[in-house]
Amino acid sequence: MARGSAALVVAVALAAVLLLLVAPAAEAAGQKKPATAARREDVPYIRCQVCERIAREISAQVAAKQQALPSSKKVPEIEIIDIAENVCNLKKQEADWMLRIDIVEKGDKLELVDQDEEGHCNSECKTIERACQEVMGYADTDVAEFVYTNKPSVDQLIKFVCKDITKACAADPPPVPKDRVPGEPFAAKPSKDAEMEKIMRSMEGMPGAPNMKMYSRDDLMKNNFGVEGDEDDEDDDEDEDSLPKNLGNILKNKGPQKKDLKQQVVKQIKDTGKKLKGHVSKVSKAVKNWWKGKKKPAKSSKSEL
Repeated sequence: MARGSAALVVAVALAAVLLLLVAPAAEAAGQKKPATAARREDVPYIRCQVCERIAREISAQVAAKQQALPSSKKVPEIEIIDIAENVCNLKKQEADWMLRIDIVEKGDKLELVDQDEEGHCNSECKTIERACQEVMGYADTDVAEFVYTNKPSVDQLIKFVCKDITKACAADPPPVPKDRVPGEPFAAKPSKDAEMEKIMRSMEGMPGAPNMKMYSRDDLMKNNFGVEGDEDDEDDDEDEDSLPKNLGNILKNKGPQKKDLKQQVVKQIKDTGKKLKGHVSKVSKAVKNWWKGKKKPAKSSKSEL
């Protein structure tokens, strides 16, 4: 099974590479990257607004699940708990809402402004996540139970989350200092990158696809990618082990035409898929043979007269 897991991860990695190749070029060499650490000092100014967003997101996501069910059925409490637990975790789909918000200075206040598309997650995105986590704390289970039991309206949920249980909106936020350094401007993320990252987040935690992550162009060119910490893959076939290296060679020797490069990467993906099917078939046959052996009745020896 380790071989199958490795092949699956490599296949998804190859797909990620293909999408990244057709995306716009990466940042120019030497260009200063924006800060990505949360600005903790900004949390008090946005805590209440973030809390209200949390309540709205939980309500909307539960409503979406309810719409997909027959009217006679109710969204299971465990699924509501999952939403409440993940709504503040940027590694989860439930927290995608943070990627579409810009923090804007308006007078002596900070305001969360909705954007039409996802942006790069830099310091402002991380600051919203930090505020979200501080607001929710250990209240996620209580919030989920309240939603499941009472089916509250959005306003009722905002009151429960922000005033009753967390006190995030119990007082007005303090004024923003005049010497506060403005955050980075909102930078929209290319649609292909947003789509690929969403796929990766949806696969996190799936059996056979551990530690999924995106790789930069530099990582790809230097072969700094693969499955980390999987000791069971030491006995994999040489052709599987050579896939990342082969991909690195393809990228290094990509030549003048991107079309040829894409075709080579697609071929690698198809080849990996075939090998994965072969591994699954082998395991399936082994299990069937084992099961047949278990079902054969044991031969009874005749007792001596």
